Amino acid sequence: MSEVESATTELKSQYAAQVAADLERNTKEQERIGAEVAALQEQLHALQHDQALLVNLRRTLDTESPAQAGPGEEEGVTAAPSLPRQASAETKSGRRRKATAAKPKKAAAENRDAKASPAAAKQPTLVELIHSHLGQQSEPRSSAEITASLTQDHPDRDIKPKVVRTTVEGLVAKGRVNRTKQGSAVFYTATGTPPEAATAAEQQDPATV
Repeated sequence: MSEVESATTELKSQYAAQVAADLERNTKEQERIGAEVAALQEQLHALQHDQALLVNLRRTLDTESPAQAGPGEEEGVTAAPSLPRQASAETKSGRRRKATAAKPKKAAAENRDAKASPAAAKQPTLVELIHSHLGQQSEPRSSAEITASLTQDHPDRDIKPKVVRTTVEGLVAKGRVNRTKQGSAVFYTATGTPPEAATAAEQQDPATV
């Protein structure tokens, strides 16, 4: 009877270990997917912001109407006025040609501004902000410290602690960030080249910037 009880206890231990491993794997997979969803949401917000700028710009351009041609020009009628009237008509025609030539230049300048505005308004994603912040630190940082620093550096953005923790765990799953535990606290550091070495490498090779 004791051998049966021993076998049963061993079997229960094996099942418990398997369940614990599956549970941990499931939790890590949820954290990874949550981080990817958060990153995609950041990209979606940036695209929506750019779309709003482009829509406003298109409305501004649509409100400008082209120069209206005179009745004589639309119908192709060529009159034979007297010399004084002919001279006056030529003067007005020259003014219209100058005004018409100036409009394409103005439209081209506005078009350049339209292309520059979305690029200037585009902001880095939360993933880029977190990885850049950790790469500049000489000591491990907790998710709360990361959130506080990013909120201070970017007061115009709504940075939530839960999203930061999920995103940094996603970076851990991708191998871009290391995670260490000190008691019940969890700290994070960036992997790869130290900030000083990365800065020196960028200065030597401008193509990587």
